[in-house]
Amino acid sequence: MDLSREMRSDAQQKIGIDHADGVRQTGVELNWYALYTCPRHEKTVAQQIEERSIACFLPLYRSVRRWKDRRKELELALFPGYVFVHLALQDKMRVLQLPSVVRLVSFNGQPAVLPEAEIEGLRQRLSRGGCAQPHPYLTVGRRVRVCAGPMQGLEGIIIRRKDRCRVVFSLDLIMRSVAVEVDESEVEPVAATKPQLKLLRVSTSN
Repeated sequence: MDLSREMRSDAQQKIGIDHADGVRQTGVELNWYALYTCPRHEKTVAQQIEERSIACFLPLYRSVRRWKDRRKELELALFPGYVFVHLALQDKMRVLQLPSVVRLVSFNGQPAVLPEAEIEGLRQRLSRGGCAQPHPYLTVGRRVRVCAGPMQGLEGIIIRRKDRCRVVFSLDLIMRSVAVEVDESEVEPVAATKPQLKLLRVSTSN
């Protein structure tokens, strides 16, 4: 991420904090919601949201694409088709009316609230430089917790790919998973619970 984007991100975080303080004073509740977008329009939607001084979170990862004559590093959406927004439900039309926005992810006909701790935790861990990539959605298995390193505190499933160890965590509401590379010595098993962000344990090999 370039410096200008980091500066915009810092400014947006401050806007979100200031807005949240003002809202708390008036008793209006802010929550995180998953906003479903048209394919490959996540960055455009996130930029439009920021321009309206609404806090949002678009997790990105870097991927190298190779052509016959060249290779290029791209910055892609970690959860394709989704942008997370932090707002009061009464303000939802401010984002739903934007071009390339489809809808808010809902449950039983109502926009579904995402756990703030999980969203904030993911944002903080990615900002520490952890390597993350999309992964096929997983729902069953035994959970582990990362106990050291930049991804400390993350819970999910552990998988093996050759000599590398990855922890996969799943966001059940949007049925998406993300894999992050960790050292095997940095994970420990945890008791099974039923969190919104559910990390499980499986063992595979190539």
